[in-house]
Amino acid sequence: MTSRPTALVTGATGGIGLELARSLASTHDLVLTGRSDQKLAALRAEFPNARVLALDLSRPADLAANLPPFEALDVLIHNAGVAELGTVAETPADVWDETMRVNVLAPAELTRLLLQALRAARGHVVFVNSGAGLNASPGWGPYAASKFALKALADALRGEESSRGVRVTTVYPGRTATDMQRHVRQQEGGAYQPDVYIRPSSVARTILAVLSTPRDALLTDVTVRPSE
Repeated sequence: MTSRPTALVTGATGGIGLELARSLASTHDLVLTGRSDQKLAALRAEFPNARVLALDLSRPADLAANLPPFEALDVLIHNAGVAELGTVAETPADVWDETMRVNVLAPAELTRLLLQALRAARGHVVFVNSGAGLNASPGWGPYAASKFALKALADALRGEESSRGVRVTTVYPGRTATDMQRHVRQQEGGAYQPDVYIRPSSVARTILAVLSTPRDALLTDVTVRPSE
């Protein structure tokens, strides 16, 4: 019996991460991470065969102590993130600090810790970025800066690991109907309109297409925009 590939998805308790878990469950052994005990319990109920891990990405230095060993890892999807808006003039250092820790430092550390397993499997790392990782708008400084940095991390990793067979893709979704988007709209003072945003399942299907790209080709950067 051939063993199934293993996929680790961060931020799997909702939104794009949950849809990814649902999409991958039939073909991959899942390792799903989150922070909320209640939501992690729901994950365990929906995916009884998955390994569900409580990882606090706001504490990158603690990841090593809470991560089980992996001999091989086929897919690593960095999906978790935080989005706090504010102008440069009004955003205090602690917001910048948490945003960078969760959105950049934790993915960097998690990748470092899992790199040997990814090399062993000639695995694929997917960074779920944002349109803000390509264009920084007023009031989006901390979040956009973290996403620009995440793009730099992905680009550097791709160049460093391609000779070892590790593939790296960045996906840039536009506004997606998730709890994060609801929080963003509250900060913007606007209405949350899920019908005009991308469905999380559509982003998940795009990422599945990225993962299914033949070995002789690589999608390095994929932008996903609402169709209307």
